[in-house]
Amino acid sequence: MRKTIQSFRPQVSIVTGAASGIGRAIAAELVARGSLVVIADLDGTAAQTAARELGPSAVAATVDVADAEAVRSLVDGVVAEHGRLDVMVNNAGVAIGGLLEELDERHWAKAIDVNLRGVINGVTAAYPHLRAQGSGHILNTASLAGLIPAPAMLPYTTTKHAVVGLSTALRAEAASQGVKVSVLCPGFVDTPLLDEVYAAPASFAGGSVRSRVRLMQPKFLTPELTAKRAVDGLAANKAVIPVGFLAHLSWRALRYVPPLARAAIQLQATGHRRLNERASRRVGQV
Repeated sequence: MRKTIQSFRPQVSIVTGAASGIGRAIAAELVARGSLVVIADLDGTAAQTAARELGPSAVAATVDVADAEAVRSLVDGVVAEHGRLDVMVNNAGVAIGGLLEELDERHWAKAIDVNLRGVINGVTAAYPHLRAQGSGHILNTASLAGLIPAPAMLPYTTTKHAVVGLSTALRAEAASQGVKVSVLCPGFVDTPLLDEVYAAPASFAGGSVRSRVRLMQPKFLTPELTAKRAVDGLAANKAVIPVGFLAHLSWRALRYVPPLARAAIQLQATGHRRLNERASRRVGQV
């Protein structure tokens, strides 16, 4: 595999959600492999900052991944300017937390628009170009929550399961066209996403999930390690790229010892509900 990894040298790549976190780290890893990388993000100013920091092989673009036409325009423009596209990383995402009774239509709409439709938009924009050139790789960022059920974040786990299904099904379709497809499924990574829960319910004090997820994974993964595993996975053409001990253990446990895995997931759900009850009592005492 080492020879394959060392020979992986994409020329032109696009990474969405690349201004920070996993996306920025993947962009940096691709730059290190010799690729020109388009740093695409909803926050154009942050994308420009990231591109400057990554050097002349990185350029910034502002894009809302939920806007299919905007994503298509970005991809078409990159191919028109550079003549090709080797890697399309659909990484932009949003964190959604809370028990079902704490969530409303906003949470479901946001998760579907960004986490799922954003990936679909990237895939459908890039795939015709990759198919026409008979080469290229699509990497979709899902999550451990796309491999196992994740209580207290139903819109998130629903969309991430869908991304895994989309990716593995498209991989089978695309293989005969010379196009490769992989899906990234890391455990909890130390990124701003842990502190930016969309429309966080009151039970998530300060809108952060750090304290809750630390109960499952005491030590967070770094974006840099996650990115290295992701790009190494592309080089080895892996279908599913789990990252971190928790991701590997949980995924395999659900496949090979499902009763044990489901019992652990039930304990997790019970723990979230107890945390919510304690938070409600504290609010009532104020």
